[in-house]
Amino acid sequence: MRVLLFTGKGGVGKSTMAAATAALAAASGQRTLVLSTDAAHSLADAFGVEVGPEPTLVAPHLYVEQVDAQLRFEQSWADIQRYLLSVLDVAGMDPVAAEELTVIPGAEEVMALLDLRQRARSGEWDVVVVDCAPTAETLRLLALPEALGWYMARVFPMQRRVVKALKPVLTRAAGVPMPGDTVFDALQRLHDELLEVRDLLTGPTASVRIVLTPETVVVAEARRSYTMLSLYGYRVDGVVANRIFPAEGADDWRSGWVKAQDEVLADVGASFPALPVWRSVYRPREPVGVPALEALASEVYDPETGDPLAAPAGDGPFRVTRTATGAVAHLALPGASSDQVHLARNGDDLVVTVGSYRRLMTLPQGIARLRIAGARVDAGELQVRFVEGSERAEERTGRGTQ
Repeated sequence: MRVLLFTGKGGVGKSTMAAATAALAAASGQRTLVLSTDAAHSLADAFGVEVGPEPTLVAPHLYVEQVDAQLRFEQSWADIQRYLLSVLDVAGMDPVAAEELTVIPGAEEVMALLDLRQRARSGEWDVVVVDCAPTAETLRLLALPEALGWYMARVFPMQRRVVKALKPVLTRAAGVPMPGDTVFDALQRLHDELLEVRDLLTGPTASVRIVLTPETVVVAEARRSYTMLSLYGYRVDGVVANRIFPAEGADDWRSGWVKAQDEVLADVGASFPALPVWRSVYRPREPVGVPALEALASEVYDPETGDPLAAPAGDGPFRVTRTATGAVAHLALPGASSDQVHLARNGDDLVVTVGSYRRLMTLPQGIARLRIAGARVDAGELQVRFVEGSERAEERTGRGTQ
């Protein structure tokens, strides 16, 4: 099953391009589902039909779904929320205010990923296209499964044992109910489900496609997105440059825009040299409905650049190569310079920080026993050299190359 995620700065047309790509896939005879994990759903507007929380048939082989994140949240968070409400009740908080406090900001979008997992497990689809939230929200969303996994593997087991052993004493001393097995089981279940989602989205048949408009600020954010998506292990397979003014028949005002966009588009080509850049011209009217969306995708995806639905090639952003004395871990960080990258080691974890984003990577067993001998950023790739020998539990390699 092919999974294709669309993201980009808000307002660049990612929902339209996601819908158009799905329409093109369905037209080729593939069973296609396009769903939205964005809280501000707009797929229904793009297709010009009513769409609900279940897959809705809008054309042969083409289904559309706008995930009911609230329902998914209630199903997955109910046990945890009940415990938190009991704690706040003991504290004397108003029930309405307490219910608001137990809803974590952004949690509904996270739960929407669980719907993607359910659709993938059903085996009903050849292609699943995901209309994601704008870039910043998408990055936080995609980073969560691994971050939660780190907590569940290292902190959760100990915390569960301590609470179980001291529950009677803590409850009497603090007067606050301690979490029971149902709470811990709910957290474990949520973790396992999100881990399945991460495995799906970082697998060989999944990739992210960045949509942008030819504006300096938008392209700068797209470059950062490319770096951060790679940092978290997600494959980026292409860029769609949307709303390009056609040069033919341009008056003086539009000619100025054409010239300005040409300059930015040259920067786009330089910023994403290893990726195809598909171009979508500004149209006199918004493409709405399956025929218009299919026509849009047919124009945007140049056959010379290959099949737009083909699975991405290569090993993905992270790989390990063996050397005579140990190994080298390679992590693609396109666009990052050595002074932006900070590297540390904590036991079996490699902590990579780029700007304000941090990833805790659990090292493969084959290199976890080795020590770090040096690191550098070369041509947009972090290379960490491991050699035989002992090493402290925590080793910082500093900022930049070594």
